[in-house]
Amino acid sequence: MVLRRLSRGSFKFFLSGHGMSVKTGKYVALAALVGVLVGFVTVAFYWMIRLAKVYVMEGLARHSFQSTLPQGEILRGFWTLESLMDPHRWLLVFLPAAGAVAGCLLIRRFARVEHARGTDSAVRAFHRGETISRGVIPVKSVASVLTVGFGGSAGYEGPVTLLGAACGSVVNRWFNLDKRAARILMAAGLAAGIAALFRAPFAGAIFGAEIFYSSSDMEADTIMPSVVASVMSHTIFSCFYGWEPLFAMPECRFENWLRLMPYFALAFIVALSARFYISFFRWTERSFSASSRPVWVRVAVGGLVTGVLGFIFPDILGSSYSVIQASFNAGQVTAPSLTVIGFIVFFVVKVIATSFTVGSGGSGGLFAPALACGGAVGAATGLFFKSVLPASVGIHPSAFALVGMAAFLASSIRVPLTAIVMVAEISGNHELLLPTMWTCCIAFWLNNGWSLYRSQVHARESSPLHY
Repeated sequence: MVLRRLSRGSFKFFLSGHGMSVKTGKYVALAALVGVLVGFVTVAFYWMIRLAKVYVMEGLARHSFQSTLPQGEILRGFWTLESLMDPHRWLLVFLPAAGAVAGCLLIRRFARVEHARGTDSAVRAFHRGETISRGVIPVKSVASVLTVGFGGSAGYEGPVTLLGAACGSVVNRWFNLDKRAARILMAAGLAAGIAALFRAPFAGAIFGAEIFYSSSDMEADTIMPSVVASVMSHTIFSCFYGWEPLFAMPECRFENWLRLMPYFALAFIVALSARFYISFFRWTERSFSASSRPVWVRVAVGGLVTGVLGFIFPDILGSSYSVIQASFNAGQVTAPSLTVIGFIVFFVVKVIATSFTVGSGGSGGLFAPALACGGAVGAATGLFFKSVLPASVGIHPSAFALVGMAAFLASSIRVPLTAIVMVAEISGNHELLLPTMWTCCIAFWLNNGWSLYRSQVHARESSPLHY
């Protein structure tokens, strides 16, 4: 009799909405389904990225994705007559425009324009309680590969977050869920995309709760579903492309409290650099928006500017991951002064090229360029301090590059916790958490009110969802 009562009570509890139950477990299962779907979509997306890289940039244009900035070569290959006479190299001038125009026309023909701006579109849809159509998944994938794979200066994380949010909306429509569940699954999909493409599951999970606000506010409801979705997507992606970190970094540790002052200075330098990035991008975006020319003409102009800059500074083409790896190798430079100048020049030109690629209407993200810019600024700052400070301080330019990347993300994208965790995951280095936390918090505070994403609101009370 007692056992019968206990079993009935347990069964009723299991069906209720408290604790571990069918009702709460449903969201875990749905988030896992979103993660699986995003994982396979990201695998296909990454396969197309590699295809464009091999056959277009490396094959057709014979572009080498190996940065020589640590050797002091600012204009890699531009000074030689052989390079100027190479017809394949001249393709770099026109490929970014061709890819960006093709991607733009594809989006305008097959997808809603307001749902084609990457992370910004996903954040806007979240706050408005909207869903993203499933047609965005193939259209945005191909358009982004055409833009970035043909040399456009942008990243793939913006497209992949939109693809993830679209996958969350697809699962929501399959099960006909309410609006609260819809936005939670969108956030989980967005997080899963970052977790897979950057091979950073913990950072992706935090990103799914942090990206919606420009302050330190977060969406607490999305954290656990984002964790589940990120684990699933990262696992599936890694089964196809490996489990190793995205970049290789020499061993660096924080072992001297005196280094906190140079990192304090780095935070100010990064904050000013991020303001330049945001300001120039906003100016470019406004200028193109005010133009009466057709959209494809604006995109073509932006692509041509990127192509000309890429012909002179090849490192700015594409996502510039090679420069991130080069910034991690900044401690073994052969020409320190030229390398400092090279990283600064790269930063300025990368900001200009990215602004013209994306600000003109091209399909690409701003997250990866922010990583590359932060790494370049951090490496240049580290090399400078290494040359002027006593050797006893033990400045590692590679460490400054890593911390600079995190601080730049925290300052320009407004995701400090994501930045702190992400740089550790993508580099495999967890020994620099203390200076990363210190620098990110200062840079985040200094740039309060500045963000690359217009759709971010300041706090939860500013969102239509929480009126």
